[in-house]
Amino acid sequence: MKKIILVVLMMVSNYFFGQDLKVMTYNIRLDLARDGENSWSNRKENISNLINFYEPDIFGIQEGLPHQVQFLDSILLGYKVVGEGRDGGKNGEHSSIFYKSSKFELIECDTFWLSETPDEVSKGWDAALNRICTYGIFKDNETKQLFCVFNTHFDHVGEVARNKSAQLIHQKVSQLNTKDYPVMIMGDFNLEPQSEPILFLSNQYNHVKSDAKLIYNSGGTFNGFEFHKPILKEKEIDHIFVSKKSFEIKKYAVLTDSYSCKYPSDHFPVLVELKFLK
Repeated sequence: MKKIILVVLMMVSNYFFGQDLKVMTYNIRLDLARDGENSWSNRKENISNLINFYEPDIFGIQEGLPHQVQFLDSILLGYKVVGEGRDGGKNGEHSSIFYKSSKFELIECDTFWLSETPDEVSKGWDAALNRICTYGIFKDNETKQLFCVFNTHFDHVGEVARNKSAQLIHQKVSQLNTKDYPVMIMGDFNLEPQSEPILFLSNQYNHVKSDAKLIYNSGGTFNGFEFHKPILKEKEIDHIFVSKKSFEIKKYAVLTDSYSCKYPSDHFPVLVELKFLK
């Protein structure tokens, strides 16, 4: 009888605290006419097919213009989306968060600007462009586990802006996550792993690549649409971080899928498999 009770307790524990979670970050490349054969109209279905195939439970995109976000929202199976444009409302590039609506309930969401005035549309420090971070607090419908997701896109020019942006996001996590829920931070940071802001975030959180039990393809994440050129390892600029002691990081992969010798975007998606520990 005691053995039966022990087995049942173990099963219940695994049910509530052992749920696997697939998380992805993906810079989908904004729609630019000058991209020619790599224009959005020629690759949008390949991006949506890739996402539908890998079925991340939650994923963040970067550089999504309103019509790109709308397209993905209309064609992806079983997802809802949250996020605001970097120029306010639906205007400008989005760092949207998509989530499986059958699996999660959205509790809270908002967007803040990576600047000295994060609560208003603004450009920060020495950045070339407005930059944002969208966050959401979600609840797992089965286990009732709550957790936070932050999705961002750092500036490609401003060195000060990138340093300050990392500090601001960490500050916002502390302000918004008052109940110490598990946290994920993802995005296109325009920074390599040994850069100061990435090292700062790696000290505050776990960098999933560093702690993954299984890694498939640990190279660069930026390809520039150059299919026939080698991917430079130093172009690893898309990252995912998770709060310490909150997750088992089971798998990490840079997905280099292509079609007809073309990439769906100028970035590769990063996919990780996590398991809640609390």
